[in-house]
Amino acid sequence: MGTGGPRIDLGSRVRLHISIALEDGSEAISTFGEEPLELRVGDGTLLQTLELALIGLAAGDTETLEVDPEHAFGAHDPSRIQTVDRTRFPADVVPVPGTVVGFTGPGGEEVAGTVLAVEGGTVRVDFNHPLAGHRIRYRVQILEVEAPSPQEGDAGD
Repeated sequence: MGTGGPRIDLGSRVRLHISIALEDGSEAISTFGEEPLELRVGDGTLLQTLELALIGLAAGDTETLEVDPEHAFGAHDPSRIQTVDRTRFPADVVPVPGTVVGFTGPGGEEVAGTVLAVEGGTVRVDFNHPLAGHRIRYRVQILEVEAPSPQEGDAGD
């Protein structure tokens, strides 16, 4: 268990190590052995499901959580695989299968897509999140917790 210091709540500043691994055990993301992640719980840095799993933990705690696709990065949606005209790519970008490319969506937002195949003047692009459709194992080690200020703690009330 933790050190008896503050426990994580909405608005807490947290310094932690995090790992997100796929069903086969391969790590998609990990800060273990690298610089820890710092965030304010509720700021959207992590998926809400993953942030909520931090509530109640304290410095020194470790936690592992298995998360189904619908509570993580969503199910893989075949309709999000689209054929894009090669001219939509910047001139300096060579679409190669496996490459993640940024596009501007209809509302002006940045949308990432993974190139699946290049076929003449068209490119098949998967606009699903790369972890969509995967059950993930989320592991954290809490290093530091700073309690939210009263204003931050009351923000949801």
